[in-house]
Amino acid sequence: HITIHYTLYLQSTNTALQRIKSMFYHAYNSYLDNAFPYDELRPLTCDGQDTWGSFSLTLIDALDTLLILGNHTEFQRVASLLQDTVDFDIDVNASVFETNIRVVGGLLSAHLLAGRAGMELEPGWPCSGPLLRMAEDAARKLLPAFQTATGMPYGTVNLLNGVSPTETPVTCTAGVGTFILEFATLSRLTGDETFENVARRALRALWKTRSDIGLVGNHIDILSKKWVAQDAGIGAGVDSYFEYLVKGAIMLQDEELLTMFLEYDRAIQNYTRFDDWYLWVQMHKGTVSMPVFQSLEAFWPGLQSLLGNLDSAVRTFQNYYSVWRQFGGLPEFYSIPQGYTVDKREGYPLRPELIESAMYLFRATGDHTYLQLGLDALESIERIAKTPCGYATVKDLRDHQLDNRMESFFLAETVKYLYLLFDPAHFLHGGGSEGDGSWEEGGESGECVLGAGGFIFNTEAHPLDPAALYCCSRHAQDQQELRDVLLKSIALKPGEKKTPPLLTCPVQPFRSRLSILGQVFTDNT
Repeated sequence: HITIHYTLYLQSTNTALQRIKSMFYHAYNSYLDNAFPYDELRPLTCDGQDTWGSFSLTLIDALDTLLILGNHTEFQRVASLLQDTVDFDIDVNASVFETNIRVVGGLLSAHLLAGRAGMELEPGWPCSGPLLRMAEDAARKLLPAFQTATGMPYGTVNLLNGVSPTETPVTCTAGVGTFILEFATLSRLTGDETFENVARRALRALWKTRSDIGLVGNHIDILSKKWVAQDAGIGAGVDSYFEYLVKGAIMLQDEELLTMFLEYDRAIQNYTRFDDWYLWVQMHKGTVSMPVFQSLEAFWPGLQSLLGNLDSAVRTFQNYYSVWRQFGGLPEFYSIPQGYTVDKREGYPLRPELIESAMYLFRATGDHTYLQLGLDALESIERIAKTPCGYATVKDLRDHQLDNRMESFFLAETVKYLYLLFDPAHFLHGGGSEGDGSWEEGGESGECVLGAGGFIFNTEAHPLDPAALYCCSRHAQDQQELRDVLLKSIALKPGEKKTPPLLTCPVQPFRSRLSILGQVFTDNT
């Protein structure tokens, strides 16, 4: 019986993977045929539009999905195409938050996966490379937004001229606290500490603004540090701030970030959690202000699973899944007391969050409930949202009216998480399903182990490899420590100069290879 059950399971997952691939290529090819070089496809009129800054955004966002689906040749073609066509020196006002998570995140991820895609790698990859330089170029355009007295960034920046003098100082909490993954990755790969420093400064400034009961609102004036919107919750305007504290703590092995999150989590559980739903409350008093569930909150069970809080994660997921079953999708807002959609918030823009949580919880529990959600999502999207030209945002889940928009996150996140849900042996989960072993080597002379599992997904589902950060930053530090030790140990006569010997840098951390009897060994001893 077990054998039959497992065989059926394999057949159904293989069928699902094929259907998800078909979904991806229907949308992706429609974008290329009808919308490129615009940011997004308009699936009802079969044309394109610029939405977030005219970067051919859907292509940047979908690039790592191509590799994850196993399409190396198209990944290589698009990576080269983007290097030739995308220019960040443009007079465009861009969202600092969206540009970071979609463009910087997408380029960093593609850079770190380039080895698996069979691209020609520069010597020293992953600490250098053309896609890394593009990511750095894009991030540099965002830095003027962080030049404020508080260190909290403006929400919008002009890529050519910096922050407009008329720019509003009011931005959402997530817009202040969602940079540490991409910016620390950039700093540690390139050796330029600027990016990580500004991201940390913004996080620390935001931390200091929490209320006496330990909560943050969802919109803040970054100059006066006054809370403009005082609703506290885990959804829109706040969500990825909490996500980045947890994922930043894991990726950077950073206790400060984890301490921040755990303190927030205590307040969230105390004041906003009712019956395994999370409501919105007034940040100073803890009184309920909005008894709604927002579709963006559906990332929370997955995040809780990363911290090992499985029991509550599973129960909250079941609440959210019951809403999905009611409508065949998650409405943007759902009234918990009324058990129905909220006026003017009945849409479903093909968001990924519930599927993302299903992927994490399936990895954590092996419970096939999560695969069932995946099949439901596949059926729903095919039945409700498919058009001859792609997949359209659902304007109203009650009557399935469509909107003329396909957000780039559909290919970056929704399809990717669906695929990874049904492929537990994928290399991103630490398996070796690509058939090439599940790790690579990198660094100056191939001394780093990369890609051996434990990837961290940014909030746009772009996977980042913590081993690459270690490879580029720790080894540079090791080299310096070793040089310092050597130079101090070589007595120089007055006026004499000695060049330090060339050193190699093995895999182990510096602490564990420093020697016998206090001597330091180099290559030529």
